Amino acid sequence: MKDVHELLGRAADDAGTPALSTGTVYARAARIRRRRRALVSAAALTVVAAGAFTVARAGEHTAHSSVATTPRPSGSPETSAAPAPALTKAERLAALLPPDVGKIEEVLLLALTKGIPPEQAKETHLGPLDGQYAFRKDSGVGYLVLTYEDREAVTAKEGRPADPDVDLCPQPGQETSRTECVREALPDGRVLTLWKSAMPFRGGDEVRWGPELTGQLVQRDGSQLLVRSSTGFESTGTQGPLLDEPPVSREQLKALLTGPEVLPEKP
Repeated sequence: MKDVHELLGRAADDAGTPALSTGTVYARAARIRRRRRALVSAAALTVVAAGAFTVARAGEHTAHSSVATTPRPSGSPETSAAPAPALTKAERLAALLPPDVGKIEEVLLLALTKGIPPEQAKETHLGPLDGQYAFRKDSGVGYLVLTYEDREAVTAKEGRPADPDVDLCPQPGQETSRTECVREALPDGRVLTLWKSAMPFRGGDEVRWGPELTGQLVQRDGSQLLVRSSTGFESTGTQGPLLDEPPVSREQLKALLTGPEVLPEKP
């Protein structure tokens, strides 16, 4: 009705111009109201759209802030991956040998052959892979014995340091259980000797050992590495039949003894 009154007022002010009919006044008032409603609706839509855009931007910023500031759960792979378990000596030894040598496990031969309690059969080792290992293959069980002796240990046992100039192979005509003995002087001054041993059975023995490969690596500093690759033994503590051949071959023994993995770290 305000629109009508405005038009009527204008008509009264324009006395002298042609008079407007009442119908014309009301028609114009209706058009004015429609235009004002359209303008108000458009303005309202603009405000609503602007508000929605602002809210969306605020929500996006909040989401990014949440992702950036939320701490990762403890122990997640990206923050603190769990350390891999340390390998056992048997696993480290297996990594140096081909897989066809069989399954390897560390054992105590004194506990097997003499029935000594394991806590009393343990020995002090100087080398990182020193120990006694069972090799299970084709239903048989063979053994590998690896020992590192430093200069002091060799001197205490033999009265002198290990000497690379000493020939361990038997002389012609000398009776010995050592056969196929090969002595090899390495370029760095060390001397490797490998031989076969029939391990003859002696009547008073409680254990009958099968044939084996034996090796000795003598170093220039007076230390030495000793190894036995045995087809196994027969006694009350046996773990299985003898193998047909020593579990670690001559070539494999050479690679094992001359590698750095069997030596202690230098201080």
